Amino acid sequence: MPAAEISIQTLTPERWCDLVDLFGPERGANSGCWCMWPFLRGKDWKALTREERRDAFRNKAMNGPAPGLLAYRGGQAVGWVALGPRENYARFQLSKVTRPLETDSRELIRSTFAVTCFYVRSGHRKAGLMPLLLAAAVDHAGQQGAKVVDACPIDADKPSQWGEGFVGFTPVFRRGGFEEIARRSPRRPLMRRYL
Repeated sequence: MPAAEISIQTLTPERWCDLVDLFGPERGANSGCWCMWPFLRGKDWKALTREERRDAFRNKAMNGPAPGLLAYRGGQAVGWVALGPRENYARFQLSKVTRPLETDSRELIRSTFAVTCFYVRSGHRKAGLMPLLLAAAVDHAGQQGAKVVDACPIDADKPSQWGEGFVGFTPVFRRGGFEEIARRSPRRPLMRRYL
């Protein structure tokens, strides 16, 4: 899929229906997550119904800051990348796999964005959308004043289980200028790019 065919736009209230169409109104992306998984502690996430997750994410999209970017092809949303200030993601901040480095200053953490997940429409997967979305996410983070972008993708050293790839794949991040800064899980390196 040529990059020229793809337009990447910030999720605005006017584009909410495009996200719903991409995620599937009943499915809600990956297992009804509605991209709320990184925002909440595990017990809080489990306590919400699929509809409550959708409504919570809609609230974020309507009130800003924009929680991510949509990729369009021919007027249809075909891809998504979630990103925002690292401090907004409770699970990302607290998980032993994704928490900040002990040496990270408070100032550094405040200026860090996190790329937390991707979703690509069936029929458009394995077509090079993830690198395009990641590059756009890094640019967007910089425009929002971020000095650093963190992510915790999965190593693609063996076939991934269903749904594991939502965090992105390590080779895509390496090619995008990210470096591994910690490995607290065998297949999930914490990676960082300075802007």
